[in-house]
Amino acid sequence: MKYTNSVEIALPLERVALLLADPAQLPKWLRGMVLHEPLRGIHGELGTTSRVVMQSGKRSIECIETITRREPADLHGIPKGTVVHFDREIVGAGMWSVVRDRLTAANPETTLWECESEYRFSGLLMRLMGLLMPSAFRKQSQQHMQDFTAFAEQGKDVRDTNK
Repeated sequence: MKYTNSVEIALPLERVALLLADPAQLPKWLRGMVLHEPLRGIHGELGTTSRVVMQSGKRSIECIETITRREPADLHGIPKGTVVHFDREIVGAGMWSVVRDRLTAANPETTLWECESEYRFSGLLMRLMGLLMPSAFRKQSQQHMQDFTAFAEQGKDVRDTNK
C-alpha cells in the first residue's frame, strides 16, 4: 500500500526542518509517542537506528526506525531552492514501512511538506488490516501532519488535548 499526504505550513523552510528534526519536539506533535530512543547513532542523523514505542488506545506498538536519508545534513542556513529530505524505514511485528518526507519552500514564509508512505504486511491479521483499513493509515498520517502544523504554527501540544 502506498499513498502521499501533504500540508502547507506557514513558516519558513529552515524553521520547519529544524522543528521536524528535533527529538525533543516529537512528543509535542506525534500523538501516541511513548518512547523514541536511539539504539545506534545520534537521533535524526543518517544511519541512526531507534526503538520507537507508540500507544494507540490500549494497544502498544513497538518498532525499529532507521534513518535512510537526510539531506542536507546541516539544516542551518539552507540555501534557496534546496529540497529537504527525511527518509526512514520502520519495521515492526508483521509490518515494514518506508516514509519519505520532502520539504520545499512554497514561498519565503511557507513550507510545503509532502509525505510518501509505503507499507507491506506479513501474517494473516496484519495483511487483513492492510486490505480492510487502508484509509485508516492515510488518515493517521494526515493527522500527524496536521498536529505538527498546529504545533509549529501555534505551539499546540497534542498532550494537552489528551488530558
